Amino acid sequence: MSTNNYVFQLITNGSATGNPVWWRGGKGRFSVAGTLTGGGSVSLEYLGPDATTWITANDNTSSASLITLTAGGGVNFELPAGPIRAAISGTLNGVYATANTI
Repeated sequence: MSTNNYVFQLITNGSATGNPVWWRGGKGRFSVAGTLTGGGSVSLEYLGPDATTWITANDNTSSASLITLTAGGGVNFELPAGPIRAAISGTLNGVYATANTI
């Protein structure tokens, strides 16, 4: 078992965008579970270089898809150190979101 794995709780049983947490940088897994119905979504965001704008992260594949989930699941990402958060758009309830180092 690796000793450098961390779990960052981004949203716990929530219905609104979570508070930012400090990501130490590197590869991770963004996971979402809960009641994702009604057309809402949950995105992984990081703070932009102006320290004001939140930018939706991408999955670092050749297609660089934005990390926005409309159903429970997970996606890998890689980001530099800095604040991250899970952002809810639409009407969702009972949402859980985490970022795990990998």
